[in-house]
Amino acid sequence: AEELAFDLRLVTPQLPNFPTPPGHDEQSYLEQLVSEGATRRYGPRTAERVVGAWRQIDHELSVIKQLGFAGYFLIVWDITEFCRRENIYCQGRGSAANSAACFALGITNADAVRLNLFFERFLSTSRDGPPDIDVDIESGRREEVIQYVYRRYGRHHAAQVANVITYRPRSAQRDVARAFGYAAVDEMTPEESARDGAHIEEIATELLNRPRHLGIHSAGMVICDRPVSEVCPVEWGRTPGRSVLQWDKDDCAATGLVKFDLLGLGMLEALHRAVDLIEEHEGVRLDLGELPQEEIVYDLLCRADTVGLFQVESRAQMGTLPRVQPRCFYDLVIEVALIRPGPIQGQAVNPYIRRRRGEEPVTYLHPRLEPILERTLGVPLFQEQLMEMAVAVAGFSPAEADELRQAMAAKRSEVRMARLKGRFYAGMANYDIVGPDADHLWDALSAFANFGFPESHSVSFAHLVYCSAWLKVHYPAAFLAALLNAQPLGFWSPQSLVSDAQRHGVTVLRPDVQCSQATSTLEHCEAGTAVRLGLTTVRGVREAAAQRIVDGAPWITMEDLARRAELRQAHLESLAAAGALDSLGRSRRGLLWEAGAASQNTKGRLPGMVTGTTAPVLRATSEFERVADDMWSLGLTPDATALALCRESLNRLDVTMAGLLASVEAHRVVVCGVVTHRQHPETANGAVFLNLEDESGHVNVIFSKGAWVRWESVARTAPVLLIRGVLQRGQGAIALQAESVEVFDVAVTTPPSRDFR
Repeated sequence: AEELAFDLRLVTPQLPNFPTPPGHDEQSYLEQLVSEGATRRYGPRTAERVVGAWRQIDHELSVIKQLGFAGYFLIVWDITEFCRRENIYCQGRGSAANSAACFALGITNADAVRLNLFFERFLSTSRDGPPDIDVDIESGRREEVIQYVYRRYGRHHAAQVANVITYRPRSAQRDVARAFGYAAVDEMTPEESARDGAHIEEIATELLNRPRHLGIHSAGMVICDRPVSEVCPVEWGRTPGRSVLQWDKDDCAATGLVKFDLLGLGMLEALHRAVDLIEEHEGVRLDLGELPQEEIVYDLLCRADTVGLFQVESRAQMGTLPRVQPRCFYDLVIEVALIRPGPIQGQAVNPYIRRRRGEEPVTYLHPRLEPILERTLGVPLFQEQLMEMAVAVAGFSPAEADELRQAMAAKRSEVRMARLKGRFYAGMANYDIVGPDADHLWDALSAFANFGFPESHSVSFAHLVYCSAWLKVHYPAAFLAALLNAQPLGFWSPQSLVSDAQRHGVTVLRPDVQCSQATSTLEHCEAGTAVRLGLTTVRGVREAAAQRIVDGAPWITMEDLARRAELRQAHLESLAAAGALDSLGRSRRGLLWEAGAASQNTKGRLPGMVTGTTAPVLRATSEFERVADDMWSLGLTPDATALALCRESLNRLDVTMAGLLASVEAHRVVVCGVVTHRQHPETANGAVFLNLEDESGHVNVIFSKGAWVRWESVARTAPVLLIRGVLQRGQGAIALQAESVEVFDVAVTTPPSRDFR
């Protein structure tokens, strides 16, 4: 057996050699690319614009050389360069934002030197595997990047990573019941349940958390120096042109396969669409990396006027922004990190906010930690701060600090922790930190380790927060059109996005077969720039049909439209209900009547041979009926909502509009709105949060644990609620503590709420 034994690491798959220009190996080519990029970003070595930039660049390149990771960086650079050549928005995120080399290569948009980010959180000499660079790509064009990787490295040398889908209670019961011959568990008769129910439940319980089937990992791809099928089994993906491993990311890591995460990000697509619309209609070409820092943008954020913005549009973020009052970019970095499970569970949010507002003094665990924690007012928030604290109070090297961070993570090794603890105490003793002071510091760092958020991640996201806020301030119409074209996206429904834009003075025009494009676009009107809804927003109208309508315009009659655009009855009915045929000069009800006959006017028939295409005189639709038609055909209405049409009735009930709550002096109020969200965070001690929307804005409603138990049967599913409660004002935020709830019937379908996300 000893004669036959060998180390499997000898056959570990490697990355393919990256093609380099003559006279270069991978390391020298990387150094050349980084040097060129650093000169653009920071200026020449002799006149650097950011002090210490070139010293940091040299340090990072030496670490990369020592670890032999030049090829990895070149592959990621090549992917981002492809995106730039093809005008695909992308950006590296995660710990890669801690790297000045990544910034110089254009992989990330975060200036790690200027922001004083800790490189060793990304890469240190003690690392035993390749770095982890996640690349966000605008979601609508991610497939182009995936196919580029296949072409660049060979169809047999690249594959996507699988995701093992395991049994959950419902799927286990369903599959076991099916094996016993039942279509579904809830369809069993009492006799069948008595005979087989317990047995089905027992087997289903045994199946929990066992593999059920394979899915595709949301982002992971592996690239290999040999055919991937020589390393692990591969199958064809459902999407044409994709191949998928039958292993998950942990299996790949154990075998030595290197994974690259190419993530689709809807906000990048929305930003790109907005920039293109602005250039097309305003003649202004924007560079999102060069947007000026402006007070007016931070004013918007401080008001929590953030519907549609990236990362700060949730109710929790909206409740925090007025309390934090961000006035600079780094404030946004902190804001992104605050509303995360880690800082919330670590009870860091309220202490930071109180210190930010001057309601409690800023203190530090030890004087040596002040330079590290000064930016977060003495409250540790970021994983990088944990590492810097170990360097400051225990004399750890950056590599040792990264080892400590990993050791203190969820899966702790007692042996490893004991060794590091001894080293930590010895280091503290060198700074005369001993006894209870040393214990206090160790305990504080150990407790914080599980709750810190990566600062680099926050920096990457904060950039997109600011870009989206800047566009909303300066080009609200283009921003709305882009958001609608990038759906599904974000926290809010298209109806909420449209209503919010209208409150900001944006005119929204319904689709029109004479002038709409396939997607939403801009057009000039008396009020300025308006958003014209696209034809694909109409129920059942796909891109091909929409493009035929666009290409064939103008249209004379519905029969003409049906014939030349090859539309079916369902298309015509949806277009008529959406008001997209209003320009034909007929009533919507009449057009709906005529749709069936008009759809028979196909190219296979002689023109004018179809009868019944003229409707009789019909009653005009009411305002409520038009809203109902809009909701059915568009999923939104660009006109007054059903709730706005009920305002007279609501006034008689003494209902206060959401937009007026800030100026109301009363302690108890009544509000009414469409439920947009229901949330039940694990960190809220049983409280449930609802968001109501009316034509004036939003109100955050809080149900205590007891109130939710009492009113859940009403509040859990009703689309529109009338709620009486007590106004809570504090630190610039307003919420309503619910006391009683009742259903309010608007007799019209409303956008579905996004519940318990």
